[in-house]
Amino acid sequence: MSTPTAAAQGAPLVTRFAPSPTGFLHIGGARTALFNWLLARRHGGRFLLRIEDTDRARYNEAAVAAIIDGLTWLGLDWDGEPVSQFARRDRHRAAADRLLAAGHAYRCYATPDELAEMRDRARAAGRPVRYDGRWRDRDPAEAPAGVDPAIRLKAPTDGSLTIEDAVQGPVTVAADQLDDMVLLRSDGTPTYMLSVVIDDIDMGVTHVVRGDDHLTNAFRQTLLYRALGAAPPVFAHIPLIHGPDGAKLSKRHGALGIEAYRDMGYLPEALRNYLLRLGWAHGDDEIISTADAQAWFDLDGVGRAAARLDLAKLDHLNGHYLREAADDRLAADIAPRLAAALGRPLDDGDGARLLAGMDGLKQRARTLDELARSAMFYVVPRPIPFDDKATALVVQSAPLLQDVVARLGGLETWSQETIEEAVRGAGEAAGVKLGKVAQPLRAALTGSTISPGIFEVADVLGRSETLGRLADAVAGAPPPAGGG
Repeated sequence: MSTPTAAAQGAPLVTRFAPSPTGFLHIGGARTALFNWLLARRHGGRFLLRIEDTDRARYNEAAVAAIIDGLTWLGLDWDGEPVSQFARRDRHRAAADRLLAAGHAYRCYATPDELAEMRDRARAAGRPVRYDGRWRDRDPAEAPAGVDPAIRLKAPTDGSLTIEDAVQGPVTVAADQLDDMVLLRSDGTPTYMLSVVIDDIDMGVTHVVRGDDHLTNAFRQTLLYRALGAAPPVFAHIPLIHGPDGAKLSKRHGALGIEAYRDMGYLPEALRNYLLRLGWAHGDDEIISTADAQAWFDLDGVGRAAARLDLAKLDHLNGHYLREAADDRLAADIAPRLAAALGRPLDDGDGARLLAGMDGLKQRARTLDELARSAMFYVVPRPIPFDDKATALVVQSAPLLQDVVARLGGLETWSQETIEEAVRGAGEAAGVKLGKVAQPLRAALTGSTISPGIFEVADVLGRSETLGRLADAVAGAPPPAGGG
């Protein structure tokens, strides 16, 4: 028989993201948060944030800050204040006491040595390691002296339990696969299983969307809901993200934390789009705006197969969002990268050139890192550095560039049109095509053979900077071989 759900009772939709603060915001966790956020926003519900910080030995305050910072950067806003699970530990203990009083739980006085022996015997016999229920129906009067009991849930001993998972479909487990799990440890601390269920009930969570590595937890948690007289939520267990080789995602596959993708120069809207398409589909749509995602997302679009990380697809998406982004935003985004490379803050002139040249720069870039590298020539001080190909071009074309300098220096107005006319005139006078002038001009002004349109570049640099760079290039170019 399947389990009734909170949603079936007409409750408003509430989702939650509940990370453990032991490290950065993992890329898989970010996708889980995104799916929960979109589901809530699609249905006019609430998206809650709970920090599952009951494991105090592994608790890391910097990790809490990193998780919140990652969610904020990704644009996933939550409703209300973040909830600390540890701060609710008294509430969890009280729930265990209620279960004990109602006969749904019992005190277990098994010692650590007894539990270890139980595990060893099960392994030796090739059986799953499960608690054998030795204190389930035993008289507490037989309790050994000096042993603090744990509190365990009384799980059913026969039949089966079925969960109607919104992604995986109906999933059934036999009752004998579910042992009497610990609710309170012998030191009085609540376990994860108990804390999660009590928090989800108190927070009104109707849909639990999480990785399918938690699927087995759903059965144990369903038993707790029943014992507490509460309707379980809708469970939706989404497949994990795998590496390009099909193996479970790990450090050897590269960046795992959201902050690494931010540092590599991906835009949050591009990463949201990419994570959305890792395991969810809407027809053949690849580029999906946040507004469309909020309007379209639902659990029936989530697939059951593991998604594979593909950074080439992320690069493609990010390039699209870079071209769509406002120029002033991109200039501000790459300014810290350029300042770090230069070893100095950008001045007003640098900022003006970046903004003026951004539309041309962003057309080819795939990440902010690439954008910053391609923009460096706009802010680097004279004399600018040249790569080998640019050096060769300038050397070969020094006389032609001298004519370009003379023609540009005589312009009354400085614009892309007048610059192009002067450069064409130099080519015609030398009897060469425009490209034979434009390429050495590009090399002299940017130090490279790749840049936005060179007339745009010269216009953005301005008359003084353009003529100065050309003069530097011509002065620094040795005479061609055989010349005198």
